Amino acid sequence: MPLYSQHPGQRDGRGVSEDLWGDCARDSIAQGGNYGFAVDDDFMDLPTGKYTATQATAGTFAAGTADEGGTALADCNSTTVTQGINVQLNSALFKPQANADIWFEARVKAADIATGPEFALGLANIDTTVIASSAVSTTDHVMFTSVTDNGILLGSSEKAGTAASSNAVHTLVEDTWVRLGFKISGVDKVEWYVNGVKDATTVATANVPIVVLVPTLVCQSDGTTDSIVHIDWWSIYQSKR
Repeated sequence: MPLYSQHPGQRDGRGVSEDLWGDCARDSIAQGGNYGFAVDDDFMDLPTGKYTATQATAGTFAAGTADEGGTALADCNSTTVTQGINVQLNSALFKPQANADIWFEARVKAADIATGPEFALGLANIDTTVIASSAVSTTDHVMFTSVTDNGILLGSSEKAGTAASSNAVHTLVEDTWVRLGFKISGVDKVEWYVNGVKDATTVATANVPIVVLVPTLVCQSDGTTDSIVHIDWWSIYQSKR
């Protein structure tokens, strides 16, 4: 079900961002086939086995119980540095290519983040250690990341180990929802969106990955706080031109 059918959209900040998704034929792509393919998950349920959730010693990924409309909680469940949970949807394969565009957006909030968390959200190659030794370790990804223990999120894009210069695009606020999104235009550029507003930073072809990527969420401890990332929904669409 398209997310804008369930949530009121920008009227309360609950749904997808109009400026990011304005040129995406969501209804046609959602049908699959010749138009493209899509993932919409609002976490009204969390079927066992759907997500690959890998512990870095500790960490859980489970359905939330406090927020209406369904959420999932990525909980590092530890105050030891680098420990936490690495979540990927390995069945959902997206590949940047010249004849396609990819849109990604998720609504998340983070709690207990006085000095953390180590965080990643977006698309990455399949990897059970997206963040290792307090550094982003994937060779191919387009993600919002933070490993500096201050909640500052960087727009991070890397192609075969060649990373773009990362720029700060948002700072997490304790227990406050934010919509984080991006558009990958063919293999030419990446544009970042926060709460529907496009950031001035873009990523060029040299740093746009051209391998299969999957939806990815990581929450690990900075060594002081037991941070939790709540995810309300994520939506990922790829078109065929």
